[in-house]
Amino acid sequence: MSDFEEMLRGTGQTPSGVPQIRLPGDEELDDHARYDRATFLFETKSYHRAAELLEPLVSGNPHNAEVTLLLARSYYHAARLGPAETLLRQMLERWPSDAYAHLLLARTLQRAGRAQEGAPHLKIAEAMGLDS
Repeated sequence: MSDFEEMLRGTGQTPSGVPQIRLPGDEELDDHARYDRATFLFETKSYHRAAELLEPLVSGNPHNAEVTLLLARSYYHAARLGPAETLLRQMLERWPSDAYAHLLLARTLQRAGRAQEGAPHLKIAEAMGLDS
């Protein structure tokens, strides 16, 4: 947990007299708040923590492409390439026209040293209008 999160979770006041805000723990969050927190963590480059929050959301609702893609992106940026690849391949089975999923799979495979395997996905993403 970051110092910022620790400060916000406290109760009472800081030494400077400014009241602290208590944030609910991850286990206290509903799905919407969990997604919001995961998005914030992703945007602040806390990819491992974002993935931890997103995993139960994707397990509970595997048909939500937006949440699934955010989890795959979190895995990619956290250098968890195996889980990213697995999730992206599952996504492309379900949503074969998702150009960004093709691009991210190509990048994941490139980063794993398997650029040749990712090349077809890169071509598909480019054919769908995404720049590599």
